[in-house]
Amino acid sequence: MKYMLLIYNDPTQEPAYGTPEFDAMMAGYFSANEKMQADGVLVGGEGLQGIETATSLRIKSGKVETMDGPFAETREHLGGYYVVDVPDLDGALKYAALIPSANFGTIEVRPLMDYNPAG
Repeated sequence: MKYMLLIYNDPTQEPAYGTPEFDAMMAGYFSANEKMQADGVLVGGEGLQGIETATSLRIKSGKVETMDGPFAETREHLGGYYVVDVPDLDGALKYAALIPSANFGTIEVRPLMDYNPAG
């Protein structure tokens, strides 16, 4: 089953770029990537640019409206994601725990919908 591991960070809590703590965090990400690849569970994943680059879209009364930034104002921002293919939630949680941002943010683990289940 495929799970999305959504990485939420509070920018005020994450290590600052160029510090030893930032380097350690990035080494943790590289290690997590290598482990997921070696175990054959990594489907994909990417980091996202900052919320200042986001545009939100919705349609109201048939008219497209756009606005700068994310729709919800929260302290934690979606910073990236992984998609893993594992047997169950316990497997997904195992890999989510490898993500360094879990130390100062939140990793949301959600199963992906399967619209073409094997029969």
